[in-house]
Amino acid sequence: MTTGTETAPFRRAIGIEDLGDGRFTAELGQHWTVGPKAHGGLLLVLLTRAGLARLAADAPGAAPDPLAIAADFLRAPDPGPVEMTTEVLKLGRTASVVQVRMTQGGKAMLAATVTGGVLPADEPQYAELPEMAAEPPADAFDPGSAETVFGLSTSCDLRFDVSSTAFMRRAQAAPVVRGWTRPRDEPTDVLYALMAGDILPPTVFNVGGRFGWAPTVQLTALLRAKPAPGWLRVESRSRTVAGTWFDEDATVVDAAGRLVCQARQLALAPLPR
Repeated sequence: MTTGTETAPFRRAIGIEDLGDGRFTAELGQHWTVGPKAHGGLLLVLLTRAGLARLAADAPGAAPDPLAIAADFLRAPDPGPVEMTTEVLKLGRTASVVQVRMTQGGKAMLAATVTGGVLPADEPQYAELPEMAAEPPADAFDPGSAETVFGLSTSCDLRFDVSSTAFMRRAQAAPVVRGWTRPRDEPTDVLYALMAGDILPPTVFNVGGRFGWAPTVQLTALLRAKPAPGWLRVESRSRTVAGTWFDEDATVVDAAGRLVCQARQLALAPLPR
């Protein structure tokens, strides 16, 4: 179980144990949470690790990169043990696909498909990226220094762009939030880039007093490249907030200015206050 003072808290939090027969177990810690529930981005990483481990076991000598993960959030797991079962749907030369299901206490929590292959190393021929500094500016907000600590800031480095977090000033603005993140005491790798696609506060917080728990219902993430060392810059934006639903698109760019992750989710919006 991870704590805010351990070395490499992200790596510790995503440890999995092979139980054989395509089954894996993991322990959800107390610090990678949103309120009392496990953080959705961390759950994606655990599902991805289990799926890639199964693909590597079925194709000895292969070490596939994660290319995509599509996950349905059926229930929100609590801190504690979870079990993951895997089923290979395709083993291919370019892309392989494995189904992963996560359970806790005998109940289904998440169901996902993980696509593995080889991430490109070439420079992109075209990229349309958000305009953000490679590192957080001096006036970026550190949620770990606040009186009410944003939970994830105890286990990773986070900074918020103050111009995009109107909800922190009890104001309203467009549903766009920007920030920066990096792991502590370990390299910035592709699995951390995956988690970064769901690491910022919900964009809907900026809209009409909608502040509170905003559970993800479905999330699809695409990994585009292995990140360079250093900070990841993240921009999340909603296209539509309607009724009880909102969408959120996250773009994750590494320190070298390369797109490393895209994530799109459908989530439940808190009721206006």
